[in-house]
Amino acid sequence: MRMQIRRLTRLTNGFSKKWESLWAALCLHFAYYNFCRIHRTIRVTPAMEAGITDRVWRLGEFLID
Repeated sequence: MRMQIRRLTRLTNGFSKKWESLWAALCLHFAYYNFCRIHRTIRVTPAMEAGITDRVWRLGEFLID
């Protein structure tokens, strides 16, 4: 997780000063990882493998209310 989220790898001014900003970045990362990103080993997203959804989501679907 630390290698994928640049916000967590920087040790200077890159970190979130507010908890809400960090929480939003982590939620967006986990949503992308589980619903949008097709994994090589299972050839689908983890959400599809678990039976939560039947399609690959687009990133824009998370950003629209």
